[in-house]
Amino acid sequence: MSLIDQFKKGLKRSRSGFVSHLKNLFDSGDINEPFYEELEEILISGDVGVQTSIELVEKLRAEVNRLKIKEKVEAKDLLLEILTAAVSPDNQMADISVQPHVMLLVGVNGSGKTTSAAKLANLFHQQGKKVLLVAGDTFRAAAVDQLEVWSERAGVDMIKQQSGSDPSALFFDAINSARARNTDIVIGDTAGRLHNKYNLMEELKKIYRVIGRNLEGAPHQVLLVIDATTGQNAAVQAASFNEALPLTGIILTKLDGTARGGIVIGIQDTLKIPVCFVGTGEKIDDLIPFSAGDFIDALLKD
Repeated sequence: MSLIDQFKKGLKRSRSGFVSHLKNLFDSGDINEPFYEELEEILISGDVGVQTSIELVEKLRAEVNRLKIKEKVEAKDLLLEILTAAVSPDNQMADISVQPHVMLLVGVNGSGKTTSAAKLANLFHQQGKKVLLVAGDTFRAAAVDQLEVWSERAGVDMIKQQSGSDPSALFFDAINSARARNTDIVIGDTAGRLHNKYNLMEELKKIYRVIGRNLEGAPHQVLLVIDATTGQNAAVQAASFNEALPLTGIILTKLDGTARGGIVIGIQDTLKIPVCFVGTGEKIDDLIPFSAGDFIDALLKD
């Protein structure tokens, strides 16, 4: 299955939701002020975000005026270009030549960190990389058990400690273990935490510092895992986590569970943090490396 087809599968609800209204808007007729107003409303309804929607519509208006376009159907390709630019440049995968390459997954409770960690491990394992999973959610025994099942399914190693252990100490040990095993990539799960809980965010900072002390330059990637169904609240989460840690990218999960896939556009344009991967289902291979062009084509083209 091609990347575009994978996106189309994950965006099925969005394509039959706000996107269908968007396509109908461009079917026929002349461009007028009500057209711009309706376009703005449709984008906002698709979770693109109020400010981003306003800016996108104004960019389209400027291009339409510059090119002296009169009919709606002629403006459709312009909108595609503008939306693609809003979520570009495409994510460039971080250099993983320095080994072990450490990826730390963070986010609120229930966002899908544990399953995303496993899916990432599977993705890299399929590429021939030696992967080590770290069961960093030491507060939930169920999370450790879940990750263990996923790691066996993916065919990768996992390191864990007893429930209630210090997660910083676990990550320190994990780096040492990764060196000893000649591991290519370390993927660390962490406990879910509300972005407005000071103590929990301070603990996350400690994990980050401990990893850096044991391996210079690590963690090389800090990926915020966001549930696409949470809507615009996701942007608030991202801003708070980005204040605590230098986020390098976003994993957007459960995209198949929302009819408002425009959240990808809103988050990336507002925060300027690239969406790196998109989760489109519950299977272990339902994780897609993000591509702006393919995403917009899958969202808006037939």
